[in-house]
Amino acid sequence: MSDNARWVRKFGSAADGPFQVSITDAVDGWKHTSLRVAALAPGEGVRLDTGDSELIVVPLSGSPEVNAVRLAGRASVFAGPTDVAYVPRDTALTVHNPGPGTARVALCGAKARERKPFRHLAAADVPVELRGAGTASREVRNFGVPGVLDADSIIACEVVTPAGNWSSYPPHKHDEERPGAETALEEIYYFELESEADGVGDPVGYQRVYGTEDRPIDVLAEVRSGDVVLVPHGWHGPAMAPPGYHLYYLNVMAGPGATRAWLICDDPAHGWVRGTWTGQEVDPRLPIGGRR
Repeated sequence: MSDNARWVRKFGSAADGPFQVSITDAVDGWKHTSLRVAALAPGEGVRLDTGDSELIVVPLSGSPEVNAVRLAGRASVFAGPTDVAYVPRDTALTVHNPGPGTARVALCGAKARERKPFRHLAAADVPVELRGAGTASREVRNFGVPGVLDADSIIACEVVTPAGNWSSYPPHKHDEERPGAETALEEIYYFELESEADGVGDPVGYQRVYGTEDRPIDVLAEVRSGDVVLVPHGWHGPAMAPPGYHLYYLNVMAGPGATRAWLICDDPAHGWVRGTWTGQEVDPRLPIGGRR
């Protein structure tokens, strides 16, 4: 039986107040991470007490201010990496759009034990990784990972998959604490899509999540801009970008473990695919709108 009804949130179905998307621990079975997305017209803002969560503020488009710190932002998620702001727990957060134009902002959150200092990470300091090869080529912007951003528990990044390619592949999981091999992390996927032919078509992508015998889950979702897929456990991937449509997703991860690390294991039925990348070229369309 499909679990889409429980773990997929179509755009508009998870709105709350000023937020077009609001995923928090109010979702049954969700404990460690959060995501809120707001669209702010010039002069508009949102306020939030971070409470027991640390946040990374990610401009999806536009140039917002975060506690009076102006972010350079970008025109869209397909225009390249952006600068971000890290906001610690127990902080009064204000995100304001001074204009011009609408600013769309994602607030990525995770429960935190330690209060770290506020930080503004410049776009130039965001590592851009070209992962995979051939039709498994994708671009990963690692703004919120260990070694790049000092945080207590949150791990966040964004991935751009060119039209016709697969990412989150081979399917992998991170739902057990196995020292040195795997960390238990729930994960949020927030999607946006863009047509290769500016404004033409109906941009759509697909996301797969499936479980183990002991912990079943079955999600196969058709996704469009603003949709969210939640991964509480299990193998996830591929994320598929059909020909004609570039696929973007923002990942937010955290878990109960004391170690902040992204340690994964591949589905043994498909892990062999990594070996086929040797000798293949990375998709020449990458990076999309960005830099190496």
